[in-house]
Amino acid sequence: MQKLVYFVGVAGTGKTTVAEKVAREIPCAFLDRDTVGGRFVERFLEQQGLDPDDRDSQFYKENLRDLEYDTTLDICVENLRVGQNVFMISPFTSELKNKQYLEDLLVAANKTKAEVDVKVVVVTLQDIEQQRKRIEQRGTDRDTWKLENWDQYETRVNFVPEINWDIPEDSVLVFDNSGDLTEDKVAELINFIGK
Repeated sequence: MQKLVYFVGVAGTGKTTVAEKVAREIPCAFLDRDTVGGRFVERFLEQQGLDPDDRDSQFYKENLRDLEYDTTLDICVENLRVGQNVFMISPFTSELKNKQYLEDLLVAANKTKAEVDVKVVVVTLQDIEQQRKRIEQRGTDRDTWKLENWDQYETRVNFVPEINWDIPEDSVLVFDNSGDLTEDKVAELINFIGK
């Protein structure tokens, strides 16, 4: 059975790091939305005279956000269609709320829920200071705005998004990524996703 796994959570919780560790054990197409659309979004924002790292601007939300997510979706669909497992990494907040999103994705890939095992790993942190340190340590320009407006992120460290997809409750795992990402924690995730 193919795997379609969403690693979701707010900035600095370690979504990508967690997904990378699991991907070493479960072969997959690895689709981090920041990588898929990042360069294009930065260029468009610069052309508008805006901060290329601000994903919270009204212009980004109205003109680029869906484009970036939809492009990632298209690549996901292609990989599912040809039989690959797919890991999707990004907050996906709007998509998780949209019940039709997953149904449309599977139809576009010519797949059914009997053929694709869909899981959601919600990566959270109990430690707000650890979240800030992780964002600072990764040192990307994209995080400058977040760090300068930290009060907006501080309250979202344990944020668990609304998930309206028609998947079993046990297909969603809230994973606390505080502390070290040990072999036991990675094994827990691999067990949840299944090889």
